[in-house]
Amino acid sequence: HVQLVESGGVLVQAGGSLRLSCAASERAFSPYAMGWFRQAPGKDLEFVAAINWTGSSTYYADSVKGRFTISRDNAKNTVYLQLNSLKPEDTAVYYCARKNNLRIATGIMRPHEFDYWGQGTQVTVSS
Repeated sequence: HVQLVESGGVLVQAGGSLRLSCAASERAFSPYAMGWFRQAPGKDLEFVAAINWTGSSTYYADSVKGRFTISRDNAKNTVYLQLNSLKPEDTAVYYCARKNNLRIATGIMRPHEFDYWGQGTQVTVSS
């Protein structure tokens, strides 16, 4: 059974930080690349970040580069997203997703490249 469960979403003030976690069943996690997407109210799903299976390669959307960090702990079947210097425009439901292979591209990745998704966790940034 493939399952992804996000946690860590909260209400935070602008400029603050938080860390999202995505716990996966072993079957869901190994050996796949993982990613984070977000969806703000009334907007399309947006790619945020991705990491390859070994953790040696990452890619970020321009809107979060330098502020967010994706990482993974393969021993714990968990992927993380550290969010720093948060802005009100970061408010969204954040989803983790499993990519359909162990590699990532050096460019924006599309939702159709990810085959399993979590239920999402709400991040709200107040101004």
